[in-house]
Amino acid sequence: MKKKQDTKEIILQCATRLFQRQGYNGTGLNQIIEESGAPKGSIYYHFPNGKEEIAVESIAMMRKMLMEGAEKDLAEKNSAIEAFRYYIHNIAAVFDNQGSCAEGLSVGLIAFETASTHEKLRNACEMVFKDCQSLYAHRLEQWGFKQERAEELGVTITAMIEGACLLSITYKCGDPLRMIAKQLEFLLDK
Repeated sequence: MKKKQDTKEIILQCATRLFQRQGYNGTGLNQIIEESGAPKGSIYYHFPNGKEEIAVESIAMMRKMLMEGAEKDLAEKNSAIEAFRYYIHNIAAVFDNQGSCAEGLSVGLIAFETASTHEKLRNACEMVFKDCQSLYAHRLEQWGFKQERAEELGVTITAMIEGACLLSITYKCGDPLRMIAKQLEFLLDK
């Protein structure tokens, strides 16, 4: 039983990396099979509904990585400005080190690519964005922001980070993220 779990995890990690690097449409089952080293039959055993099922589980994996990193980083500092600066600079450093493929940091590419064609994937991406917004709003409320303002800022910060991640992928560096971290200081100054 342990081997099956390991094979499924290997397939999922490989697929997640590929989806983040190439998008959903640019990643095929044969490539996932080849790069994961898994037998073709194990793909269909673990994911009987095929590529879309793999993508939904990959998005869940991205969500877990993203939320764990955000929760950890945002808990490290005592003010909203310091915490978000720290968090965003950490994301920027990943782009500096990994270039155009920073795993677990953004579902923007897959969301953009599949929103109008795959409802299950759109829903999965929507939940990631909403979870981020909720986490940011919750932390902002803890730092004294009123609920309505915190919720608006949660959406704004999510949009800024996702946009800066897209630019960082394109530029192959974290500079766009550092720029939004600087601008967030103005938004978060009470």
